[in-house]
Amino acid sequence: MERETRLDEEQVIVSLSGAALHITLNRPGAINSLTLDIVRAISGALERARRDAGVKCVVMTGAGDRGFCAGGDIKIMAGAVRDGSIEPAMQFLREENDLDLLIHLFEKPVVVFAHGITMGGGLGIAAGADIVVATETTRMAMPETRIGFFPDVGSTGWLFSKCGPGYPEFLGLTGYEMAGAECVRVGLASCLIPSSRLNGALQAVIDRADGLPADRTEAASALRQALSPFVQADIPENPEMDRWAREYFAGRTSVLDILSDLKACSILNDLCEGVFGRLSERSPSAVVVTLKCLRRDEGRDLREVYLSDLKVARFLMTRHDFREGVRARLIDRDNRPAWDPDSFEKAAALEPLMDIG
Repeated sequence: MERETRLDEEQVIVSLSGAALHITLNRPGAINSLTLDIVRAISGALERARRDAGVKCVVMTGAGDRGFCAGGDIKIMAGAVRDGSIEPAMQFLREENDLDLLIHLFEKPVVVFAHGITMGGGLGIAAGADIVVATETTRMAMPETRIGFFPDVGSTGWLFSKCGPGYPEFLGLTGYEMAGAECVRVGLASCLIPSSRLNGALQAVIDRADGLPADRTEAASALRQALSPFVQADIPENPEMDRWAREYFAGRTSVLDILSDLKACSILNDLCEGVFGRLSERSPSAVVVTLKCLRRDEGRDLREVYLSDLKVARFLMTRHDFREGVRARLIDRDNRPAWDPDSFEKAAALEPLMDIG
């Protein structure tokens, strides 16, 4: 028997279908971007599911065709700049981190259907799931350096457990956007299911939920088997790009060294040029901080990564580049941020003074 409740003015819909708890983010007009109320509603639903022996798995979807979740609501960041107070934004980040860690450590399997735009905080939710379903419409990225911020939600830690060598640095620094099957190839999605099969796949998970074993790993394996008839198996490989990412980004400690080597790049020149284009749009300070976080957090316990994230967020949100990036990208939308410092050389020289723990 299906039981349904609506929370927070229908911004989150929680329904129980048999043994599957189904959480739907329901702000399609805002690509299901997260507010503090939404984060609290999801956390509350998960805590109830944890205690309910009748719930055997959790399924998360996003309403509308545009995407699963575009991340944190831009009003949160814009308000931090416009109102001159970062504390509401910090409160949101604290509770968002708590939610993401809860998903990572949850005792029951979690399945995320990540159609369309799944970025920033949307990826933060998906990162802890056992199964992340992408479709041909899926677009994944961590674009935060574009507003003078950094890829947070624990990503400077969990990217290393999901992606091949070089991709954590490449994705985190440049905000490179992956599409469809590429999300699976790189490691941020578990499988690709065409949109035309998505409803059937969702129903298959719900039907399989009853009778799942108590062990999360074993239950997740059973759910993967239930999804297998819907999965597109022929994910194209890209060994040339894999080698490129490994050679130019893996283990690097200096943004200047990365840029220097890319200038001499003799293979995949179009990709090298694209990296320069992306980096030129981004805050040099935020890029330097991001690489520093990646080096610090590789292999680190996720609990520590989430705690450190808050310190880095507070540091960056009190800096000129965050205020200017939010102004240029989110408030005035002139897309002409005046970064300070305005070069990677100057930002790298200031790295010893960047107190991010």
